[in-house]
Amino acid sequence: MSRKRITLLALPAVMLALVPSTASAYPNPGRVTGSVVTHDPSMIRTASGQYLLYATGGGISSKTSADRTAFTAGADAFATRPSWWSRYSSVPEAWAPDISYHGGKYLMYYSVSSFGSQHSAIGLAGSTTGKPGSWSDYGIVHTSDASSDHNAIDPHLFVDDDGSWWLSFGSWWSGIKMIRLDPSTGKKHPSHPTRHSLASRPTGSKAVEAPFVVKRNGHYYLFASYDTCCAGTASTYKVKVGRATRATGPYLDRNGVPMTNNGGTPVLESHGNVIGPGGQSVLKDADGDLIVYHYYDGNDNGTPKLGINLLNWSSGWPVAY
Repeated sequence: MSRKRITLLALPAVMLALVPSTASAYPNPGRVTGSVVTHDPSMIRTASGQYLLYATGGGISSKTSADRTAFTAGADAFATRPSWWSRYSSVPEAWAPDISYHGGKYLMYYSVSSFGSQHSAIGLAGSTTGKPGSWSDYGIVHTSDASSDHNAIDPHLFVDDDGSWWLSFGSWWSGIKMIRLDPSTGKKHPSHPTRHSLASRPTGSKAVEAPFVVKRNGHYYLFASYDTCCAGTASTYKVKVGRATRATGPYLDRNGVPMTNNGGTPVLESHGNVIGPGGQSVLKDADGDLIVYHYYDGNDNGTPKLGINLLNWSSGWPVAY
């Protein structure tokens, strides 16, 4: 992002300390151009400064950008889609990728399922370059089925300061879960079988999904998408957050309400033509943290588009600006 664009997005410090209380108070996305139609984006910045973005669509769709403004569509992540996908979806596509870089390798967790089904699987792939077509599939990490109390989609890898690896995931049913991974394999840790519950909605709608965990200033923050996506201008998606003193929770919102009991402090909500923001990820960039998400454009028949905002943490809570 250019210095000029950062200046245009900046707000007075007193405003940054406030958590928006109405839909009209939420900021518009920063300016992006080119290939901006997307869903469930996950973005990383390479050592060369290029931005790689992967998202739901096909065999996991890709985009690149040199400046975080102009995006160009690329090829599918996989040159050949893994054969095991057909056991979980009649359509050979994957959802909600999560890209990161650890130990000299790019990693991508992703999910394969069909809409509204618990017959789901989370897969893992690796690449030395992160570029489309370079990914090698490492197979299944976690599954769910009709007898499960959760849904194995929307994965996110969080690596703690002590080197422990954690995978959060989940959608509807009993909410967001977390398991410990073995860093040597990227898969379930054989000595730590516990599945932790991070967020749920025991009353009313079960709609909470798309977890993303970061650690800032001694606290762990869980971002999640609430309510209904994928309905164009009728979407009610929104992003909420809670924080904890350890990765496995408990996560509480700004008012002290547990995220396992319908809690969550708003980060992004619908406003103007920006409808149903969600499917979020967080990227630490040179000028601060970014929240990267999709929204449905009310000025373009509800087309899902890329949204990027900076986050300010001065109040102890993430505020988009």
